[in-house]
Amino acid sequence: MNKLKKCLFPAAGYGTRFLPATKAIPKEMLPVLTKPLLQYGVEEAIEAGLETMAIVTGRGKRSIEDHFDISYELEHQIKGTSKENYLTEIRSVINACTFSYTRQVEMKGLGHAILTGETLIGNEPFGVVLADDLCDCEREGVLTQMVNIYEKYKCCVVAVEEIPKEESKKYGVISGDVIKDESYKAGALVRVNDMVEKPEPQDAPSNLAIIGRYILTPDIFEVLRDTQPGKGGEIQITDALLEMAKIGKVVAYKFDGKRFDCGSVDGFVEATNYFYEKIQA
Repeated sequence: MNKLKKCLFPAAGYGTRFLPATKAIPKEMLPVLTKPLLQYGVEEAIEAGLETMAIVTGRGKRSIEDHFDISYELEHQIKGTSKENYLTEIRSVINACTFSYTRQVEMKGLGHAILTGETLIGNEPFGVVLADDLCDCEREGVLTQMVNIYEKYKCCVVAVEEIPKEESKKYGVISGDVIKDESYKAGALVRVNDMVEKPEPQDAPSNLAIIGRYILTPDIFEVLRDTQPGKGGEIQITDALLEMAKIGKVVAYKFDGKRFDCGSVDGFVEATNYFYEKIQA
């Protein structure tokens, strides 16, 4: 398969848990300290060697495109002042990759959002980052860790973490057989054989939940086209991946790092406090 070069960012959701703030501001543009959530995700993708960012947007998301573009008026106003260095980080992001956009006209679930991005991805493997899952790692970013696994196993890779079973209703939950690989900690890799979207705790196949990091092979698009609406009447990426798992094409990885659910107010506040304390240390 081709080398990974592209990363897809589904960013068309309404962010209703953050209303009224997200009435006019995309939830992906909410800042943790001075940086929008989406920029953290793009930087993680760049670190992993991905150079084309494919963003699936929707109505009212124009500020995403404006953020990853040069603002000539702003740059002119602060040029030569002490504030000029505030734009150094975003300038380096803009220079390091290219951005392409398409719109998801109807909100039909994550699987549908990923299928909408096919026109930007084409027939090649790609990463997927959900910006409201903000991750911090001591060494390599989560996506970098996953790229290494993809290059070795050449199949779909999903990032998972252990959760309390009573929280299973919030996640896609996996089970499978542990892969013995001396390059990774015992139990870190699982060959997936079952996946359930938001199961009741008593129905969850394990306590391993999928978070917002995926590496997908291009055949996922054909599977998604044939995937019927599932939980909540939406096209679920979990259902499509289950079809891939049935033929041994999905590996789950218990990533090394810390993840914050910034799609919830509690997680967003926790992330803000964490990153603030980190820069003060």
